[in-house]
Amino acid sequence: MTNPSQPALENLLESARHAAQNSYSPYSGFRVGAALLLTSGEIVTGTNVENVSYGLTICAERSALVSAVSQFGPAIRIEAVAVANLNNAASPPCGACRQVLAEFILPEAPVIFPAADGARTMPFAEILPLAFDMKLK
Repeated sequence: MTNPSQPALENLLESARHAAQNSYSPYSGFRVGAALLLTSGEIVTGTNVENVSYGLTICAERSALVSAVSQFGPAIRIEAVAVANLNNAASPPCGACRQVLAEFILPEAPVIFPAADGARTMPFAEILPLAFDMKLK
């Protein structure tokens, strides 16, 4: 598993932007897309799907992850993540998404997301340094 190149991350970000166009966000208008690069080389996308009872809303990152597991099984591993929104607002993965991604992501996997000062890329381990983990080491 190697670190994805900058062009690969840009491609991943473009896939996330494309996914955001399918957002179902009639309540917030916050249109988010996510793209996961799997270690197999596959790219899987997802978008946020809101619900009138906000707590049942699913974020783009979890949408993409559920799709990846559905398509390729539970042995998947994530090599990189890109998050995009069509609102030009900062949107790092939320806490719930970070914890769910932790099940499948490589600790050094880059995560690119919109920040207040422009796009930011950070290793996943820095985004969720103390993930809840029940796996025996």
